[in-house]
Amino acid sequence: MGDSKFWRCQMEELLIGIDWSQAHYDVAILAINGAILTEFRINNTAPDLKQLKEKIAKFAVPPECCLVGIETHHNILFDFLLSCQYQVYVIAPNVVNSSRGRFSASGAHTDRTDARLIADLLRTDRQRFAPWRLDSPLLNQIKLRLNHIDNLTKTTIQHANRLEAILLRVYPQPLQTFSKLAIPIAMHFLLAYPTAAALKELSKDEFRKFCRDHHCHPAAWIRNWYAALQQPTPEADPLLAEAYSGEIAFLAGLLLSLIEEKKRAADEAHALFLQHPDQAIFASLPGAGLLLRPKLLALFGEDRQRFPSPQAVRQLAGTCPVTKQSGKKKQILFRKACNRDYRDTMQQFAMVSVQQADWAAAYYKAAKARGHYKNSAFRCLANRWVGVIWKMWQTNQPYNEAYHMQQIRKHRPSTD
Repeated sequence: MGDSKFWRCQMEELLIGIDWSQAHYDVAILAINGAILTEFRINNTAPDLKQLKEKIAKFAVPPECCLVGIETHHNILFDFLLSCQYQVYVIAPNVVNSSRGRFSASGAHTDRTDARLIADLLRTDRQRFAPWRLDSPLLNQIKLRLNHIDNLTKTTIQHANRLEAILLRVYPQPLQTFSKLAIPIAMHFLLAYPTAAALKELSKDEFRKFCRDHHCHPAAWIRNWYAALQQPTPEADPLLAEAYSGEIAFLAGLLLSLIEEKKRAADEAHALFLQHPDQAIFASLPGAGLLLRPKLLALFGEDRQRFPSPQAVRQLAGTCPVTKQSGKKKQILFRKACNRDYRDTMQQFAMVSVQQADWAAAYYKAAKARGHYKNSAFRCLANRWVGVIWKMWQTNQPYNEAYHMQQIRKHRPSTD
């Protein structure tokens, strides 16, 4: 039955390209030989989405033989296409941009021609792409929490930078006291003492009580912090300091909420991760903490066919370089076109793994000795880790340090 379905699709396929915007979608439907069957525009409304399905149905091609190309999976249209049982391919915008020359040497384009180009890419380059596979509801929940955490992190950095700039201007003592600004005790301190004038009234006993009320008990910390707060510093204009005090308190309260929400989301992500059938694979990785484990799971996903080789993961995560060669000239360049979140995840894991895995530490040192700078050396290590994790993921086996060391001694792989 599977073979008959394959040959039926080969004879009856529809190639559908969609160029999307917030307000409308341009659609091009091509036959398997490249002939344009129809082109039209619909709005982002429920009746128009129904109209799209009806127009496709007029060609009497089974839904599983309708191949749809679109540049994003982050909109309602994408969910609608999957619900129609179409084969949906996500084609990266940079692929579309670099392919425009096939229809126009000048690179001129419209939404309509982009839709046609996306459909044509499915006709000529389909082997470069993979149809979208739905994740399990559990993994989707994990990914949503991780996206929420990433957004919270970016927002926290933005507001912490603004708060730091204000403190440098009128109230530098907290910056000289706390090792990090965006931590709960620092935010509570700024809410209680938002100006240098308020700080002057703070006694050592009051500060000791403040620290203990916020679960900071080491006497040495309290003593050192109080000494740092009492260091003489130039005083800002009192009117300016008072004017900034409201924004300082506001930003401190906002950052405190962001920090607490991030912790709540991280706890939820970890609790969901523990329920996932693949959790043992990623929980076994040396150095991976409560947040990195679900991030690595989200990177690899559940569909073992999505990444048929470690190189597919390396290219997506940007851990391997790009080689350009023409004649006698050969260049090895940093890979810019990749999923940056995935690259950050793999590099973060590489950085923590050197503290737990001896071979990883040795590999990193060898890369540094060959002339790689710090980030490049960690990226080399991340590239090696991708191969290890991919094998674990494909075989459903947790990490085994002794086995891995045995394989290293057996094969003696190059550290390039």
